[in-house]
Amino acid sequence: MELATRLPLEIVSVDSAQVFIDMNVGTAKPDAATLARFPHHLIDLITPEQRYSAARFRADALNAMADITARGRVPLLAGGTMLYFKALRQGLADLPEADPATRAAIDAEAARTGWPALHAELARHDPETATRLKPTDAQRIQRALEVVRLTGQTLGSFFAAQKAHALPYRMLSIGLVPTNRNWLHQRIAQRFDAMLAAGLVNEVESLRKKYTLDGNLPSMRCVGYRQVWEMLEGYLPKVELRDRGIYATRQFAKRQLTWFNSFDDVERADCEDSGITKTMMDKVEGFIT
Repeated sequence: MELATRLPLEIVSVDSAQVFIDMNVGTAKPDAATLARFPHHLIDLITPEQRYSAARFRADALNAMADITARGRVPLLAGGTMLYFKALRQGLADLPEADPATRAAIDAEAARTGWPALHAELARHDPETATRLKPTDAQRIQRALEVVRLTGQTLGSFFAAQKAHALPYRMLSIGLVPTNRNWLHQRIAQRFDAMLAAGLVNEVESLRKKYTLDGNLPSMRCVGYRQVWEMLEGYLPKVELRDRGIYATRQFAKRQLTWFNSFDDVERADCEDSGITKTMMDKVEGFIT
């Protein structure tokens, strides 16, 4: 937001939880006053009863970016959903949806002849994929054969088409990375305590009254919401809510850092650095001018 006060930037949220309407406390969504001053694209798109995919995010983000650039401004994509960043940067393979009948047929054949025999069949139709799979890798053999039988095409052909849809923008990728694990853990604990103090439990109770929800919906599987849901359902003692929420957030942060480390073209910056804003300002200003 500080960058957006000084440069012609518009913020595009890359957050799989902030897409949900009425989920404000547990997602650390900017408040109404902040959003009035700094509009965020891709916030409050769907209800907690609905689902949002990486494919839909990519389409929505590209539309927002096209609108922003058409007005002579620059999209600033900010958030922590690494899968969304990957989908945006690399595209998505338009694979067919799972077909229960085809999978059942493949499973029946595997029961009769064994997965190595199906691996041999895959090698005849899709040798590139077969060479990457062990003859006992049932799940991946099943999916590769399913794609071949449904479409007559190989997995490789779908991924080749994915590469053809690379992001049509020049990108500056910056990651704000904590170098001190203890500092990160302290911040996570402070963040979760702040959410509890701001009424996270009351928010989930209100969501349960307003919408038809269950614990398997993506909205209620978000970190924090899931632990409160389990407490309200009686699966988690109230005295354990804080510790379980903090632990789950730590695990989530660890997974996010693993995702982040898989990107090889990201400039890293120490988010504990008191001069981080000026550092980012210099980098971004130099990039867009």
